[in-house]
Formats: sequence, structure tokens, C-alpha cells
Amino acid sequence: MKRLSLLLILGSSVLFSSALLAAGVERGQFTTDVIDREPVDQIYTLSSDNLQVKFFSEIMDMQGQTVTHQWIFNDEIMFEKSFDVGGPRWRIWTSKNLQASWTGQWTVNILDGERNVLNSYILDYQ
Repeated sequence: MKRLSLLLILGSSVLFSSALLAAGVERGQFTTDVIDREPVDQIYTLSSDNLQVKFFSEIMDMQGQTVTHQWIFNDEIMFEKSFDVGGPRWRIWTSKNLQASWTGQWTVNILDGERNVLNSYILDYQ
């Protein structure tokens, strides 16, 4: 009986730990557009004749929390947008208008409500 109880406790702990690990960013990507709440492509580079880019993320099991897209260029925060996560699967996106002279590496950090970085993504704007 003690062995069965121990196995049930260990099994519950593993399931609970797996659920905690599953929460967070399921997908994150730069894209040229979002249609019907889905990115149309995934890009890693963008030429400077394109003056807008979008960033899409899918957040899992963080309902009731806040998630922020933080856009960084040359170590400077250029834009931030926070979202209240309203369900177990929450898809969000932001867009950034660019200037042709802003070439280089762009980073989007996905932050939680305490401003911890959940994931970071890089785009090379050429």
C-alpha cells in the first residue's frame, strides 16, 4: 500500500512538472503577415526595401498572465506591447514599421509579467 501511494505521488509530481514545463512560448517567429491568426511565413532576414515586419507568438497555459513583445535594435528598446493572456492557447502578434537606415540585428524578447525573458528571436534587417 505504501508503495502504491508513493508511485501515485511520484506520478502526480511528474505530471504536474510536465504541465509547468509546457506553459510558455509554443511558437515565436518573424513574418511578413498574419492572416486568420496564423503567420504566412517565417523569415530570418528581411531586405531594407521592406518597411514593415511582424512578430507572431503562440502562448500556452499562461491564461490570466501578461506577456510582452519587446523589440530591440542597437541595444535600445524600440517598442513594447503587452497582452493579457485570455486562454490556454493564445496567439498574439505585433508589427514594427522600419526605416531603411535601421539595418542590422533586431531582437524580439517575449517577457512574462515579471519581465523575465521567456524566449528571444533575431531578425537580420539588410
